[in-house]
Amino acid sequence: MAEIVKIDPKVAKYGTGRRKEAVARVWIFPGEGKLYVKSASGKEWEGREYFERDILIEKINRPFAITDLLGKFDVYATVKGSGKPAQAEAIMYGIAKALLQHNPELRPTLKSAGLLTRDARIKERKKYAQMGARAKYRWSKR
Repeated sequence: MAEIVKIDPKVAKYGTGRRKEAVARVWIFPGEGKLYVKSASGKEWEGREYFERDILIEKINRPFAITDLLGKFDVYATVKGSGKPAQAEAIMYGIAKALLQHNPELRPTLKSAGLLTRDARIKERKKYAQMGARAKYRWSKR
């Protein structure tokens, strides 16, 4: 269980990230590279407790790794919607936007890595008279 995080608005930078149905509100502030996540249930988690898979933690830290700022900022994020992989990507996009607020000169680096363009792919809706978005019911002659 993570300790309660106090965010000082004078030093913290904010960014919103979205992916699929996930929305992440992200604050970064100077620290030693810790990640705190508050889930939709209201419970606060340490980053590794909430995102069990290492690949998701790597994805979250990608903006820091690209800009050589790994371990210099703590991250506090509130997430809701979708699943954990989409939430991790939403946090990644939110961190990139917050880093841009911190230092606008990082824009070309983040832009070339594709971290400022939202991934707009979402689930396709189910159509009427079909099983799903694309799958059809089996045709029977009799």
